[in-house]
Amino acid sequence: MEIKKRRMTCILCPIGCVMEVGFTNGETYVSENKCKQGIKYARTELVAPRRTLTTTVRVYKNGKKNTAPVRTDGDIPKHLLFDAMNELNKIEINHPAPRGTAVVKNLLGTGVDAVLTEDVR
Repeated sequence: MEIKKRRMTCILCPIGCVMEVGFTNGETYVSENKCKQGIKYARTELVAPRRTLTTTVRVYKNGKKNTAPVRTDGDIPKHLLFDAMNELNKIEINHPAPRGTAVVKNLLGTGVDAVLTEDVR
């Protein structure tokens, strides 16, 4: 019976519980959490961490270069963050688009879209 454990701070609510998490016989365990959200967060972090990506894309208007902010509309696997950044670095917008417009649908096959967070005029 091998036990691997570590301390982790939950970021899902303002309490910020410092939990003990780990694996025992292939199963995850969580202790010292103050709510059920902590259990879900810790298990996800241990097995398959996910993140929301926030970045910018290029905007060209009247020959001028600028950028527009985008973010994923859900979490993507953490190991895909750099690949997602590379994909979004290829995007160029050259027409008006309202906030919420998907600039990339189904980013890297994750089922998550990258959307504008400001109007592009």
